[in-house]
Amino acid sequence: MADETLHRAIGGRMLVIFIVGDILGAGIYALVGKLAGFVGGAVWLPLAIGFALAALTACSYAELVGKYPRAAGAALYTHRAWGRPFFTFIVAFAVMMSGVASAATAAVAFGGDYLQQLVDVPWWIAAFGFLALVTVINFIGISESIKVNFVLTMIELGGLLIVLIVGVVGIARGGGDIGRALEIETPSGLLFGVAGATALGFYALLGFEDSVNLAEETEEPHRTFPRALFIGIALTGLLYVAIAIVAIAMMAPAQLAASKAPLLDVVVASGANFPPGVFALIALFAICNTALINLIMASRLLYGMANEKIVPSVFARVHPTRKTPYVAILFSVAIAACLILVGKDVGVLASTCTFLLLLVFGIVNVAVLVLRRRPVEHPHFHAPTWAPALGAIGTVALATPLADRDWKIYALGGGLIALGAVLWVVQRLVGGKREGELDVENLIK
Repeated sequence: MADETLHRAIGGRMLVIFIVGDILGAGIYALVGKLAGFVGGAVWLPLAIGFALAALTACSYAELVGKYPRAAGAALYTHRAWGRPFFTFIVAFAVMMSGVASAATAAVAFGGDYLQQLVDVPWWIAAFGFLALVTVINFIGISESIKVNFVLTMIELGGLLIVLIVGVVGIARGGGDIGRALEIETPSGLLFGVAGATALGFYALLGFEDSVNLAEETEEPHRTFPRALFIGIALTGLLYVAIAIVAIAMMAPAQLAASKAPLLDVVVASGANFPPGVFALIALFAICNTALINLIMASRLLYGMANEKIVPSVFARVHPTRKTPYVAILFSVAIAACLILVGKDVGVLASTCTFLLLLVFGIVNVAVLVLRRRPVEHPHFHAPTWAPALGAIGTVALATPLADRDWKIYALGGGLIALGAVLWVVQRLVGGKREGELDVENLIK
């Protein structure tokens, strides 16, 4: 019997839409104000730098996905480059935990001022209630979750276009001060301030790396992926920078930095006759979408690792009627809930997510250079050598204290990685050393 393969039905346009939709999310709705606290009026600058860095890392992903067109992403590239099962697992687990941290970030953001426009409830009740709602959607089924995701993606895109339109109209009518976009004020110094803002703002730019998981379902991935990846990043980058400029033109840096619902306040400041409650609802839908996408990814990755006996097999249990990995879902949500209790702040949780993925991106950028020594026969995109080299330096630098990161972020990130190491040890004690090593290879094939 011939091996079953996935249907290659995704073309370039569909892939661009997926990438744009995956990048758009809670980050820009929740964090644009916090960036003003780092750099003053130049809130667009860390976003622009972050997208340039994302583009460098995208070069590495574009080369590797063409070279190894399989749906395993960073774990596959790590294993191909170094062949160390534990290292491969830690990279995969870091990706999973970044998704959990992102869901926790979205939950805290949900309990902020966007919700307060509609109902007055304590933030922690809203955060945990939100997490429960997203868990129920995830538990009901993957088909239902994907349908909800598509609708929410269209809503969040609409919200960003509303901000852009009302802001441009407000500026054209003589409102605001667009000159503020050129004012840089960094309390911790220019280098640390911009680096810290870029490290935090990078949370809003994540998502492009998820597209490599569609490699086996994309038409001519060696040609389609690079083009779609760079177009998707460019479109989203231009949109984010434009929104940042509009936001700072409508509101002074101090006001924007103090806001817990920055884009809503921008719409109000523009003088547009747009119902604040409606926009707040749009923002809440965007935040919900971010959490849903990340919890789906995290729970399925944990389920896959359990199925291959890399972590305890209890996480591979599937609900008999809903056919969803309910134990993996509950575990992922439990970790997210713990992060909410410990982190509490949107900035801390977003930076924890970013810290983990910056380390993964650094590894991927190095992996593409290591794998240059192992050419393949089929054609694929070749990134200029300077791109992954600069990408590795940039991503690792932003993961260091250069980014003026709170110590709590390193503690949270290190604790999550340590949790993965514990699960690895538990499984090796139960399943045996040799079996665990082979199962990692099975997971990424």
